[in-house]
Amino acid sequence: MNLQQNISLKTYNTFGINAKAAYFLEINSVDDLKQAFQLENHPNKFVLSGGSNLLLTNDLNALVLHINIKGKKIVEENDTSVVVNIMAGENWHNMVLWALQNEYGGLENMSLIPGNTGTAPIQNIGAYGVELKDVFKSCEAMNTQTLEIETFSKKSCQFGYRNSYFKNEGKGKYIITSVNLKLTKKNHKLNTSYGAIEDELKKNNISQPTIQDISKAVIAIRKSKLPNPAEIGNSGSFFKNPVLNASEFKDFSKKNPEAPFYKVSENEIKVPSGWLIEQCGFKGKRVGDAGVHKKQALVLVNHGNATGKEILNLSQTIREEVFKKFGIRIIPEVNIIK
Repeated sequence: MNLQQNISLKTYNTFGINAKAAYFLEINSVDDLKQAFQLENHPNKFVLSGGSNLLLTNDLNALVLHINIKGKKIVEENDTSVVVNIMAGENWHNMVLWALQNEYGGLENMSLIPGNTGTAPIQNIGAYGVELKDVFKSCEAMNTQTLEIETFSKKSCQFGYRNSYFKNEGKGKYIITSVNLKLTKKNHKLNTSYGAIEDELKKNNISQPTIQDISKAVIAIRKSKLPNPAEIGNSGSFFKNPVLNASEFKDFSKKNPEAPFYKVSENEIKVPSGWLIEQCGFKGKRVGDAGVHKKQALVLVNHGNATGKEILNLSQTIREEVFKKFGIRIIPEVNIIK
């Protein structure tokens, strides 16, 4: 392992924030990870994966461990399904494309989500009607105290909307090293319930879509709405979509009958944060180099040299204005490192 000092993290986070790490280690194996946690001269450790779901607001006076553990393998298989083990450092979208090439279904709606596979369970990532928990079987994670590898079932992960055990009680206690996903080999359960997917398929005259067709539709939709971090710094959706109960939604819809919504359950209705933010006049707004994307108000962007604090300040202003106008609190989806 090559211990580096005073390293810029600009290329290691999709916001492109030029925060610095006091110390930096590339982690290429589980053994590397265990050895890193035995470095007693560096008690403060910060685990960094794909850098796609965090906002760095300061330099990190810590040993930054960049998880780059690679590998994919089949661990179970029968005529109808397959369980694949994916190491934490594998790029999520590249892994989805690999699954599609092998005719494994279940991930197609989550195409083009940025980041690495190891962080997917932390957020219970999801898109276009599908969440990680829908294909999740288990994951392996290193206990940061004992350095032992433990297995977590779907139940023990306590998945919720963009939430999990690893974001709450398990935060800082475990580092996910690999994820096991159960995918279909035939009789795929296609999910085109989100209108945008159906519209995209119709546009391409596809009436009986394959899993590859759905993936291509999702990629086209995401590219049309969401900026490429390689072109402009961003972390995708900055805020969660608020979920209202039936009573709250009734009051909200009376005042805002034109508002879009998605029914989550009999008593839960999701309202798009992007719509709320846009109604407050923030779409395309820029404060210095911190801004709101011109096509999707849910996405905050770095126009070049914004600091993490500047983007955080803009997000707080947005939250205040949305609450003032609608009485709804929107919560950041990204992990804000202060």
